[in-house]
Amino acid sequence: MQILGTTHINFLKWRWHAIAISIIVLVAGFGQIIAQGGPHLGVDFSGGTALVLRFAQPVTEDAVRTALETLPGDKTVQQYGEAADNELLIRLPQLLSVEEGTNLDDAADQVDTLIRQANIGEFTRESTEIVGPVVGAELQRKGIYATLTALAGIMIYVGFRFRFTFAFGAVVATFHDVLVTLVMLNWFGYELSLNVVAALLAMTGYSVNDTIVIFDRVRENSRMLRKASLTEVVNDSVNQTLGRTIITSGTTFVVVMGLFLYGGDVLNGFAFTMLVGIISGTYSSIFIAAAIAILLTKETPKVGSTGSKRARAKA
Repeated sequence: MQILGTTHINFLKWRWHAIAISIIVLVAGFGQIIAQGGPHLGVDFSGGTALVLRFAQPVTEDAVRTALETLPGDKTVQQYGEAADNELLIRLPQLLSVEEGTNLDDAADQVDTLIRQANIGEFTRESTEIVGPVVGAELQRKGIYATLTALAGIMIYVGFRFRFTFAFGAVVATFHDVLVTLVMLNWFGYELSLNVVAALLAMTGYSVNDTIVIFDRVRENSRMLRKASLTEVVNDSVNQTLGRTIITSGTTFVVVMGLFLYGGDVLNGFAFTMLVGIISGTYSSIFIAAAIAILLTKETPKVGSTGSKRARAKA
């Protein structure tokens, strides 16, 4: 299906602008992360206790914080789900020293006791998630290893199928997508959890797939347009695959948006990560991956070549 005619957009003309925008976003985002003392780690990675309490009547977050002020450590109390549900999410650090014989359930029991003593309303505990510090640290290491393994696999595959400069461009673009997604997650207050890591890994596969489609067209055009410079070949290849890119990204975006809107709080972080990844992956495939591949490929542009015109005629 062709939703666009033959386009002649000079995407690579804007590659330096795109790279500059990416650098600004990443510097600003990681500056914020450093200023706040690190990313927002979920209970999966940081260890601790997370409880969801459903109250019989509306209760303010400040009232719950006041009831829990005697507990040590930084506590997070926030609305969970729709306001009409009267549910609050309470996150606690490792309140109890991890000594032999310590019961991690004690933290959740202390929360129940303190809130009942404060007489701020009747409630039921909807869910409890408890992760010890050792398990959290292990999950954090495995999440990093999984992401790095995926990037290494991408480089090996693309390098074998195309050339090393293309492989490096694909890995840089994919790594760019991961970093941009992490920045956006932090800006919008999402925590890093196992669901988010799963979405990041899925996003890397999606991103490199779009990049490979463009690179595959570049390889085909390079064989037919031997007098054209690599810049011309890449630019024509991006234009020829633009319709496919819009269809694939658009349909995937609509599906994931439905998951984001109606999937509930459990899948909210996963869906948001995928949404950002789809946008960033499409953007990086067009601007970042191709630009890096051209910069690393030592080719002298041919003056007065007719490669671009021939590629458009083919399209």
